[in-house]
Amino acid sequence: MNVMIRENVKLAFRSIRANVLRTALTLLIIMVGIMALVGILTSTESIKTSMVENFRVMGSNTFVLRNEGVLRQRGGPRKRKPQQAVISLSQSRTFKDRYRFPSVVSIACRADDAAVIRYRNKKTNPNVRVFGVDENYLAVAGQSIAEGRNISRIEAEQGTDVILLGKDVRNRIFGRYDSVINQSVAIGSKKFRVIGVLGSKGASQVSTDNQVMIPLMSAGRNLPEPEQNHTINVMVSDPEEINRAVEEARGIFRGVRGLRVSQEDNFDVSKSDRLSEQIIEQLSYVKYATIVIGILTLLGAGIGLMNIMLVSVNERTREIGISKALGASKRAIRMQFLTESITICMLGGIMGIVLGVLMGNLVGMFLNAGFIMPWGWVIGGLVFTFIVGLGAGLYPAIMASELDPVEALRYE
Repeated sequence: MNVMIRENVKLAFRSIRANVLRTALTLLIIMVGIMALVGILTSTESIKTSMVENFRVMGSNTFVLRNEGVLRQRGGPRKRKPQQAVISLSQSRTFKDRYRFPSVVSIACRADDAAVIRYRNKKTNPNVRVFGVDENYLAVAGQSIAEGRNISRIEAEQGTDVILLGKDVRNRIFGRYDSVINQSVAIGSKKFRVIGVLGSKGASQVSTDNQVMIPLMSAGRNLPEPEQNHTINVMVSDPEEINRAVEEARGIFRGVRGLRVSQEDNFDVSKSDRLSEQIIEQLSYVKYATIVIGILTLLGAGIGLMNIMLVSVNERTREIGISKALGASKRAIRMQFLTESITICMLGGIMGIVLGVLMGNLVGMFLNAGFIMPWGWVIGGLVFTFIVGLGAGLYPAIMASELDPVEALRYE
């Protein structure tokens, strides 16, 4: 069997060399179809990977468990929502201990909305926001450090008196070229050692420039507020799993809050992935359209290949007659023409896949998405190419195998 396949492949390549122009045109159609299919799908994956990473930095794979405690009713004053109690530090820690979904969990609180930050004889306006945070907060919130370092885990747990300054706060109380790291600043009568300056998110996002951050325990000890409210920020490892992560978090936190099945949630869950979901959904439409176009192109190539094979049967009628006269069976004749058709298709498919992957990753290079090898689509492309070659060669192969050897030998 293997010997027959090898011989059929040799005959297929001999036929290809004998009809270089026609075969090249068919190969080109198949190659372009597969290249477009694999290339656009690879590009789509590169765009998706780059976009998910960018949105991850912006917080698209995060959600927040919060309880602001007040609602602004339309046309009316701010009113406390009576059934919503504040989220305490102990509840937040209990949730963090129980939540096992692959993620990073951070606890934070807003300690003051109108603080004054002082350094020697300089001070800010009384509008600086003070947040108590843990060591994970910057990563979950998609914020960075421009100077110095982040709050460490030990500092967060022990409530060390260290502080991170926003850009505006730093510029207001320090000179432009002053070194701020390890300097002491005061909030009220309490002094904090500066360990870092927050990076600016820019005007397109919520400003982090007019705020400072201190360890969560330090905020609770030094800047206590009545009924201090906490937020639980969760960053999911896989953005596509965020809905499942939210539902699991909701169930766990209901248990932490002691809610019965019949009771409604007395906390809010907010996600920030809507924009990324919409764009990914649009990319899926591009993917489907590409698949349809690629399939139609390959079907067109299959029709062209069938035409070539029919012409080949006509040109090689006498050769077929000689083969039958020498004892070749119908099955052997069919296998010969099917092998030739499949070989032409697979050659075009392989070249198209190589060019498609290169084209798609060229797009990925510009997006800094890294090299992507869409194995699923590569294997799918090869399988579909094989099916096209089989379908295109089946009728000509049957037609060739059914030729009468006597009539074939008389053919001029």
